[in-house]
Amino acid sequence: MTTTEREIDLLNPASFAAGQPHATYAWLRDNAPVYRHAEPNGPGFWAVTRYADVKAIGRDPETFSSEPTVMIADDTAVEIGDHKMMLMADPPYHTRLRRIINSEFTPKAAARLQARIASLCAAIVDEVVERGECDFMTDVAGELPSYVIAELMGIPLDDGRRLYGLTETIHAAAESVPPGAGMAAVIEMFNYAHDVAVEKRARPAADLATKILHAEVDGHALDDIDFNLFFLLLVDAGGDTTRNLLGGGLIALFEHPEQRARLEADLNGMLPTAAEEMLRWVSPVIEMRRRATRTVTLQDVEIAEGDKVVMYYGAANRDPRAFADAHTFDIGRLPNEHVAFGGGGPHFCLGAHIARVEIHAMLREVLTRLADLAPAGPVEWLPSTFISGPKCLPVRFTPGARVG
Repeated sequence: MTTTEREIDLLNPASFAAGQPHATYAWLRDNAPVYRHAEPNGPGFWAVTRYADVKAIGRDPETFSSEPTVMIADDTAVEIGDHKMMLMADPPYHTRLRRIINSEFTPKAAARLQARIASLCAAIVDEVVERGECDFMTDVAGELPSYVIAELMGIPLDDGRRLYGLTETIHAAAESVPPGAGMAAVIEMFNYAHDVAVEKRARPAADLATKILHAEVDGHALDDIDFNLFFLLLVDAGGDTTRNLLGGGLIALFEHPEQRARLEADLNGMLPTAAEEMLRWVSPVIEMRRRATRTVTLQDVEIAEGDKVVMYYGAANRDPRAFADAHTFDIGRLPNEHVAFGGGGPHFCLGAHIARVEIHAMLREVLTRLADLAPAGPVEWLPSTFISGPKCLPVRFTPGARVG
């Protein structure tokens, strides 16, 4: 069925019930690349779907601000007094906040984690390998990033798993969870962060939580509110890309058996480009909002000062203007300058290097140890218009032996 303007509803979780709505994106890119989208409880926003425009907006914080929020709804701003979450701040304040933790997420820092992440992957697969079936999202994909961010923050691994469950509630569309569930999850996360702060002040350690607690911005120490906002952001962002990429990427391999065979025939050689193509194909983060700081013209459309402008990364990553055979899943694709991590600019995903280490390690573990891996039931997608990935992905495989 051909998409029409009347069918476009990017605020409805039903539009993302089977992954991203690529037919809708294609219509928008060709007919209205800067599309005025209605908003039932707000003023509306401009949906931007072409690659070049998405990339340009992300690289221009002076024109397209992240304040007061990167979410479409105005009531999602996370600022308390003069405290702002890094994700929802502009340079130069954003730059100062990012500098506090940047050294923990460099390529060298990610490389130092490779052995530990590989060990965690082996332990996670050990827990399911003898069973012959599992929910890939709950039992495998969601475990790894939860454990990694827990180790970085210096908290128990099982707590990392529990906290990631809260982020799913935070990202869920409001109509898919009980009233007030999202705010309750944020409050529970803040209460946990408070306890972490008390513990790390009493017993400092060589971890990210301690580093944040002892950091200064413009000569002022960060307070408890600053720490809570940092904690929420790191736990939240630390899991989304890896978890949903692994689930969505596995579905792509199931749906393209020739590409899966190509990958498994040369895992060492093909894994780097395969992971990048999965990132392009899945685009775990659906969108990010910006606010126009001045009147600007984009694709012959005038955007007024103060208007909301929303970048759709999944649409940009399938733009034929930027990618040859954009709708072909090709694990050897080169070049592959996707925008799954934001496409550059000050808000380029801080955890991109660690996410890649996690993705490579878990794909290697799964594809070498879960023999005859195949779907075992219907996929249920996250009820979210912000994060794209399976909520449940039942799989079956030939039982194997533990290695740990």
